[in-house]
Amino acid sequence: MNPSQEKNGAVRKIIHVDMDAFYAAVEQRDHPEWRGKPVIVGGRPSGRGVVSTASYEARVFGVHSAMPTSQAYRLCPHGIFVPARFEAYKEASAIIRNVFYEYTDLVEPLSLDEAYLDVSKNHTQNPSATLIAREIKQKIYERTKLTASAGVGPNKFVAKVASDMDKPDGLTVIPPESMEHFLEELDIKKFYGVGKATLRKMQGLGIQCGADLKKWDLFELVQIFGKSGQYYYRMARGLDTRPVQSHRIRKSYGKERTFREDISEREYILRFIEGLSATISEGMRTIPAAGKTITLKLRYDNFETISRSLSLSHHTNDASEISLVTQELLKGTEFGERPVRLLGISLSNLDINEEDQAQQLQLSLDK
Repeated sequence: MNPSQEKNGAVRKIIHVDMDAFYAAVEQRDHPEWRGKPVIVGGRPSGRGVVSTASYEARVFGVHSAMPTSQAYRLCPHGIFVPARFEAYKEASAIIRNVFYEYTDLVEPLSLDEAYLDVSKNHTQNPSATLIAREIKQKIYERTKLTASAGVGPNKFVAKVASDMDKPDGLTVIPPESMEHFLEELDIKKFYGVGKATLRKMQGLGIQCGADLKKWDLFELVQIFGKSGQYYYRMARGLDTRPVQSHRIRKSYGKERTFREDISEREYILRFIEGLSATISEGMRTIPAAGKTITLKLRYDNFETISRSLSLSHHTNDASEISLVTQELLKGTEFGERPVRLLGISLSNLDINEEDQAQQLQLSLDK
């Protein structure tokens, strides 16, 4: 069976909708005087927080999510820094999700601001996924005054990549007969699931685009990239049969360690976070998976346990990004002042790229 087809032989029609700079766009909508200006949602520039979302006007100056707000301020001192208002974002997200359900019950939310839709069969009996995607974008704007970008393809991988091709307010359609050429021409940086470290490794092997990746056989890719090699092999060929899961189970992936002795040294803890972030990144790439919410768990010597979390505007499994965000979250604790007994890092709001990874993924390094 062709990977773009359902069991009955019909071609699947998948839409991936991704809101444009969602948190920042909500702020600009609710504060008309901020429209057209660089808006940065996250911590205070004088504090220890990180950027959650940056408007497109701020991105011109190099500001991006997961960046320390102090660094964002240096890059864009005239930016408008605002704290996150999650109730406002949830309200807008609920309106957007209702639009999706007008067309299909097969909606798989990935976070507040993005979702997959399977419109192969839909409530409007419209045979054109392209027209449905255009209508969805229009209704979202009419009801929320927010723009969305959409990708249409024969499977989830292609639809997700397509939604990022023409941001903001874009619509990219990859029909089944164009999928092979599209993937062969696609810059390897655009392949969803290829992080910074993997990108460097691939480029070192002369893999610059999908056609280059396609030249490598399955055995070679698994030898080089481990289990992730299977994923790269399949995606280079558009072999993605994952269904849109309308009842998606919340997933997380994390590791934690109880130290043999309570730790007070700041440098030791920072080095430990770097190593733990690398281990988590490697594990997530093996699945492969990426998460939007990073959570730090800390237990002091008196067994008091605290947690600090940050939701990004994108999925990540990059070790350096996980480490950076965790270290920023750590600044909101009393580490270095109070001995630490346990430290853990987890990522949630996952996008899982394998069908068999449906259960909670929580590993422990307790000793």
